[in-house]
Amino acid sequence: MASMRDIKRRKGSIQSTQQITKAMKLVSTVKLQHAKAAADRSKAYFQCMYETIRNIISRMSHVDHKYLTQVSGGKKAVLVITSNRGLAGGYNSNVVKLITGHEAWKKEDLVLYCVGSRGREALHRNGYEIREAASDVIENPAYADAMQLCAQLLEAYETGEVSEVYLAYTVFKNTVSHDPVLLKLLPVEHDGQQAAQHHALMNFEPKEEEALEQIIPKYVTSLIYGAFMEALASENAARMQAMDSATSNAEEMIEDLSLAYNRARQGSITQELTEIIAGAEAIS
Repeated sequence: MASMRDIKRRKGSIQSTQQITKAMKLVSTVKLQHAKAAADRSKAYFQCMYETIRNIISRMSHVDHKYLTQVSGGKKAVLVITSNRGLAGGYNSNVVKLITGHEAWKKEDLVLYCVGSRGREALHRNGYEIREAASDVIENPAYADAMQLCAQLLEAYETGEVSEVYLAYTVFKNTVSHDPVLLKLLPVEHDGQQAAQHHALMNFEPKEEEALEQIIPKYVTSLIYGAFMEALASENAARMQAMDSATSNAEEMIEDLSLAYNRARQGSITQELTEIIAGAEAIS
């Protein structure tokens, strides 16, 4: 059985940890409020952009364009969005599992563009090729950062270095629900059944190819920036939950240690009384 000194020392250590987890929970709560507001402001626009572009593409299935045509032979590029810090439960590992757990993908067929050091480090340890690492972007995401990453991905796609482009990030639903998803960016896919239902012709000015040259980069940039906002809100929500659970667990451990300390103290007092009584009887 542990001594009273050991129990008291461990209890003090847990109390110090609990103070840290409480502080981190408060910080994450404040950050979550800002990130959630930003995600809510941007979600409607980016969801509308996604649906609108897919609707447009479904009406022009006859157009042969590099952004719409599947190219064989190249690798798959994946933009992976994680965080720079841990202590967020399974937030980072869940995104990494989207890559490592994909049965149809092989390491040698992928090139990764990583936003966030946690995902980059985990995937690098697993032997994946890291083409670009932009850890600082997720700290304060800006639309310009999304444009820069989009330009790199489009260049690799246009040169034939990659044949497909994916986006791996976490969708923020609410404070307790945030799911990792894998979204295909290029080539832009459309619903063939939906296309068959469209009878109205769509006229373009300028021509279809020129319009796509302007629309698709903005479409990809918008989805990347929207993913930044969703991922940032999800990260802070996951960290808030993790710190709340850690604080509750620490509270339970402190209660158990307090009970153990009182029992040990009671046992020590009982032993001292027994020794005193035994000594008094021996003297008499």
